[in-house]
Order: sequence, then structure tokens, then C-alpha cells
Amino acid sequence: MLVKAQVRYVRISPTKVRQVLDLIKGKDVLEAEALLLNLNKRPKECLLKLLKSAIANAKQKGFKPEQLYIQRAICNKGPMWKRYKAAAFGRANPILRRTSHIRIELELKNI
Repeated sequence: MLVKAQVRYVRISPTKVRQVLDLIKGKDVLEAEALLLNLNKRPKECLLKLLKSAIANAKQKGFKPEQLYIQRAICNKGPMWKRYKAAAFGRANPILRRTSHIRIELELKNI
């Protein structure tokens, strides 16, 4: 782990985020950024912002984006917002609004 960036409490289900993370794992940073720009899934906005943050962190440490690849990209469950919806005969059905904690770690390419 050379450079890392994380975002917490994202209001998207972790399973949906993991679908997109699996596409960019192990790819070059610039290739992953291009892939996210052309993707048509909801988590792409927060993942693109997170990837740009990791790239900015790498630039602060003196690395160029061409030298880096995504070594690890993980998404863990965050707390769930618990809500209730009215149902028939005076009952209530639970609604679980899931949140995610996302972390991206960049590493130098072995050339």
C-alpha cells in the first residue's frame, strides 16, 4: 500500500458498489478512470471522486498517475438506516437503507 483514499457512509448498497469495484481492481489508474467515466452505474460518481482523491494523494507524495495501479479496492458495510413503511391491517414493514465504506489503495507498477 503506497497511497490510499477512503470514503465512509456512502448512501449506496455495498453489493452494488462491489460490482463496479470488481471492474477496476488491478487496473492502471488512468485506465480505471476512463472505465468509470464511460460506465452507466450509480456508484461511478463516488468511485470516480474517490479515485481522483487517491491520485491527488499520490501527487502530494511525488508519484505520477502513469506509475500507479489499483492494488486493492474494498467495500465494507456501513450502518443501516432503519425506516418503516405502513402496511395493511395496521402493520409496518421495515426498510433498510444500506450504507458503504469504500477504500482504494494504489501501488507502483512493476516495470
